[in-house]
Amino acid sequence: MKMRSFSGARAQGFSLVEMIAVLVLIGIIMGVVAPNVLERLGTGKVKATKAKLAATSSKIEMYALDVGEVPQQLQDLLSKPGNAEDWNGPYVKESDLKDGWNSEFVYKAPGEHGEFDLMSLGADKKPGGQGNDQDIGNWE
Repeated sequence: MKMRSFSGARAQGFSLVEMIAVLVLIGIIMGVVAPNVLERLGTGKVKATKAKLAATSSKIEMYALDVGEVPQQLQDLLSKPGNAEDWNGPYVKESDLKDGWNSEFVYKAPGEHGEFDLMSLGADKKPGGQGNDQDIGNWE
C-alpha cells in the first residue's frame, strides 16, 4: 500500500482583510441589535418589578388582616414581631422583597398614598428618573 503525502497541498486561511471585514460586520450588527436587546431586558425588569410589587402588597394586606395593622417594616413579613399575636407567617420569601434590579423595596407605613407605600427606585436606584430609572409604586 502506497502512502500519499499531502505536503504538496497548500494550507489556506483567511487574509487580514477578510478578518477585518468580518469584524466590521459584527460591529455593525451589534450596534443595531444590542440597544434593542438591552431595552427589552430593561422593560422585562420593569414588568417583573410591577408584578412583585402587586404580590408583596397583597401579602402586606394579608398580614394586616391577620395582625390588625400593617407591618412596621418589611422584615415583619418574614419573622414574627413581638407585638403580633395572630401572626401567621412567614408571608413572603426574602427574594420577594427585592425588585427586578435586586434592590430592596422602599416601604413606608403609614404611606403618603394610602395605608402603606411600597416602591422600587428603578434601575438607577435613585428617586425620580425616566424610563427604566423611573420609580414604581404600589399606588400606580
